[in-house]
Parts: sequence; C-alpha cells; structure tokens
Amino acid sequence: MDAKAISLLSSIAISVVILVIVTVTKKVVNKVWLKPKQLEKFLKAQGFKGNPYRILLGDMGDYVRVTKAEQPKEIKLCGDVSQHALPYIHYIVKKYGKANSYMWWGPEPRLNILDPELIKEIMSKSNVFRKPYPNPIGEIITGGLLTAEDEKWTRHRKLISPAFHVDKLKNMLPAMHLSFQEMLKKWEELVSATGSAEVDVWPYLEDMSGDVISRTAFGSNHEEGRKIFLLQKEQAHLAIHLAWVSFIPGWRYIPTKACRRMNEVCTELQVSIKSIIRKRELAKQRGEANNDDDLLGILTESNSKEIEERGIGMSIQEVIDECKLFYFAGSETTSNLLVWTMVLLSAHKEWQTSAREEVLKAFGSKKPDYDGINYLKTVSMILQEVLRLYPPAAMLIRAIPKEAQLGNMNFPGGIGFVLPILLLHYDTDIWGSNAHEFKPERFSQGIFSATKGRFSYMPFGGGPRICIGQNFAMVEAKMALAMILQQFSFELSPSYAHAPFQIITLQPQHGAKIILHKL
Repeated sequence: MDAKAISLLSSIAISVVILVIVTVTKKVVNKVWLKPKQLEKFLKAQGFKGNPYRILLGDMGDYVRVTKAEQPKEIKLCGDVSQHALPYIHYIVKKYGKANSYMWWGPEPRLNILDPELIKEIMSKSNVFRKPYPNPIGEIITGGLLTAEDEKWTRHRKLISPAFHVDKLKNMLPAMHLSFQEMLKKWEELVSATGSAEVDVWPYLEDMSGDVISRTAFGSNHEEGRKIFLLQKEQAHLAIHLAWVSFIPGWRYIPTKACRRMNEVCTELQVSIKSIIRKRELAKQRGEANNDDDLLGILTESNSKEIEERGIGMSIQEVIDECKLFYFAGSETTSNLLVWTMVLLSAHKEWQTSAREEVLKAFGSKKPDYDGINYLKTVSMILQEVLRLYPPAAMLIRAIPKEAQLGNMNFPGGIGFVLPILLLHYDTDIWGSNAHEFKPERFSQGIFSATKGRFSYMPFGGGPRICIGQNFAMVEAKMALAMILQQFSFELSPSYAHAPFQIITLQPQHGAKIILHKL
C-alpha cells in the first residue's frame, strides 16, 4: 500500500474517531446539562419550585447529607414517620410546598405529587406514567412484574394470576402454619424459665416470613429457598449504598466494594433459582411426585399451557425474575406489617386485648382457618391502620418518556413523578388532625368510608398494577397475628428505639425489642 493510500486511510480513521467523540460529547452534554436546564426552565415557568440544577448529580449530594443526618435519630412512636423514613422528600416538600415542589435525581427532575386526584390519574394510566427506565436497582433485586411494561406485563400477570386464586391460597395454609409454629416454639423456649422475656421480634418475623415464602414458593426445596431470602436481604442493604449512583450509566462497573458484591450476589441468586427450577424439571421427567401447589409449580404449569396453546410463554430468565419478585415482595411485606403491628399493639394494649378476644372467640385454641379469618373485623381494622402508618413501600416513582398530560397541564418527556405514599397517609388535610395517631376505628366502615372515597390509601399501590400478592400478604398476616395473640401478650421494652427507616421497604432500624408474656 502506497503512502497516499495510508495517508487517506489515516485521515478517514481520524475523521471517524472525531465524529464519534463529537456525537458522544453532544449526547452527554445534552443529557447532563442542556435537557435538564430546559426542563428546569419549563418547571419554573409553570410555578414549580426546587433547588437549582447542579450538573450530573442534581440534589444527590444533599440527599445523602440529609439522609445521613436523619438516620441516627430516634423519633416518638406517634411522631412524623415521614421525616425519618423519607427525610429528603420531607425536607423538599416542607421547603417548597406539597403542591408544586420537585427535586433532582441526578439530571432528572422529579415532581412530588400529593394530590389524590392526580395520584389516581397517574396510577390508572400505567401505559402513560411508567416505571422509571432504566430502573437498575429494581431490575437487579426483583425484576418481573415490578419492572415489566406493556404486553410483557399483561402476559406475565395472566400467567402468574392462578397462583393467587383463593383455592391455591387455601392449599398453602399448612406451609404457613408450620412456619408460624416453628417461630412460636422458639419464643416459648425463650420465655420458658420465667414466663416472660425481652425479645427482638424483628429477626424472628423476618425469618418466619422468609420461611413461609420458601415453602410456598419452592415446596420441598424450601431450605434452598432460604439461601435466596438471605441473598436478597443483602441486596436490599447494598442498594441503599448504591442508590445515589444508580442513575449513572455503567454504574455496576464502578470498581467499588458495594458494586462488586452486588454483582456477586446477583450471580449467586441466578444460580440458586436456576438450580431449583432444573431439579424440578428433572424430577418431573422421572415421574417423581412434584409440588404443583407451590408458586413454582403453578407458574411452570401455567407457562407450559400458554406455550402449548399460543406458542409463547416465559423464558427461564423471566421465570427466575418472577420468583425473585415473589420472594422479596412476599417476605418483606408480611414481616414489615407484622413487626409494626406488634409494636403498635404493644403501645396500645386496649386494641391488643380486643383483637385477642376476637381471635379466641373465633378459634379458641384451634388453628385459625381461611374462612374464619375473614370474619376477624377488629384484626382487619388494626392491620389496615398499620398499613396506613407504615406502608411497605414508602413511595412510588413514575416517569413519562414523552409528552403527557396530568390534570390540566402538559409535561414534556423526561420528567419523573414521586408519589410519597407515607406523606399521603400522614396528610392531616386528608386524615384529620390525628393523622399521626394509631386509630383503627377509622376503618370500622371499610376503606372507602375511611378515605371518604378519595385515592389516598395505597399500601399495595393502586390502579391496574396493584400488587398481585396483596391477598396472600393479608391472609398470612392475619393467620400469624391470630396465632401470636392466642399464645402471647406483649408490651414494648424500655430499651425499644423507634426509628422506621426505608431499606427498600419500611423497616425498624434498631429492631423491635418487645417483652413477651406466655398466656
């Protein structure tokens, strides 16, 4: 090749490199500066208020600072939980107002929506107001229905629905009872010497709910399922450390200790669930007894029928993601609901007594059954009020990839919407001046009466994407609480420190030290 040809090729290569650099630079500049500034100008023109945009990080520096300052604090039992659990959102709303405030999640502005009518509109139009994309933390920890959209979400919802039919839930009760009994036996051993003992019930409730999910999801493989439970708990804690960088492209490849461990845990989870699925398939091929009544059995059967009838179903990876979601959401929701119920009933003994009398009248010393728990009105009121004060998910996030209307205003694509459920549930304009107080009687006439028909109560989300497992969670919580009330009375320990904090879900930061008394 002569010198001219080499020179020409070199010139072309240099031009291509320059073109790529210029193109990438323009995209980066647009993403981290031009687009955010355009959105900021739009929001200010419409009367919205927030901090000035700071390149790339937005409000994340302040978010970390405020969270670290609030986390070590202890609050009153009937105090403002939102200030401790959602400190930065609480700070922004207080500073700029609940009707028109926003914050910067990196280069994306997110509006805080606290108007029940606007929240109803967002939740009912899931094809417009979508899960934020990319949602790296959500996709890593769970995936499945939580992050799926459009046709994929519709197809998966249809395939998973059979697992939550009433007859299937009834078949899962023996597994639930066994897990409850094992936990209560441990408590009995702790109080056996004197009849009472101070116990941090939180790890026991976590283990119990994880065991329930292990048994109901994987049947005879529940011991392997417990490994999944522990790995997902670790993922949740890692997510807190990584949340502030999750909006940065390629964040998983940043060589930090947390990123490396997150990647390792993801791999371990994939291998564990795939191994359980493979063992189930081999057992079925050998004609061995299978567990068609557990989640995995129901899901694979439903998926096989869909493939036979329509030629399309879930891939192995999609089945894994749905198992991860059921596992994480199921165990977290129930353990959180039960721990806050025990805390509040410890502080409000009159409601504990009323609930126990109702349970003993319905079941005596017998095991609670499915039909009987549906008539536990006082227990239902208590759980509904606990879910108001301590919803599993303290907030939801939605985004619009393109221009969309909300209320009477059109918003450009690229804006996010924060639905601070916790702030909504504590809003005195909606719930009255005693919004911070534990008042189960609010729900004596049902949820519609308690909310006066407003879209202001959403512990399990709302709209077409409402949590598919809410009935499972409520059945499990009622059963567990009934069995606890049959055998124990309880009160708060003087050493209990009240500090609800969001680690994906709303958890007791310092545990839940309660004095158990054997009845």
